[in-house]
Amino acid sequence: MAFGGLEKKTTAAPMADINMTPLIDVMLVLLVIFIITAPLFTHAIRLDLPKVAAAPARQTPQTISLAIDDAGKIYWNGNVITLDQMRARFADAGKAAQQPEIQLRAARATRYEVIAQIMGAAQQAGLERLGFVTDPPPPVPGH
Repeated sequence: MAFGGLEKKTTAAPMADINMTPLIDVMLVLLVIFIITAPLFTHAIRLDLPKVAAAPARQTPQTISLAIDDAGKIYWNGNVITLDQMRARFADAGKAAQQPEIQLRAARATRYEVIAQIMGAAQQAGLERLGFVTDPPPPVPGH
């Protein structure tokens, strides 16, 4: 036997071979773990907002047009307002008998934090109709 027998031999030398199977198993498991987790180490998420071909949104008297520029300024139907003023207007609109639809336009470089604050303020005011407005794609020549 490779490990020795039950009888005592005076000539039996200690085993000098290293069993490599457990070491290889551990290395293969570590390799699989690193292969799976390596794509998760990237910190930057590239996010390109879509350009879609959709019918233009209809404007009604109950439509609120909110726009956000690159600097995070909020425009209510074309007029600059602060976040607190917007929350107050949302509260007034939420109390109305017929709730308005909010159409949100955001510049490509707008921080998501500002958009999340607007969505949260609308939800707190009880406004449920929120739509995102995108730019139409550029026309393709020859089509």
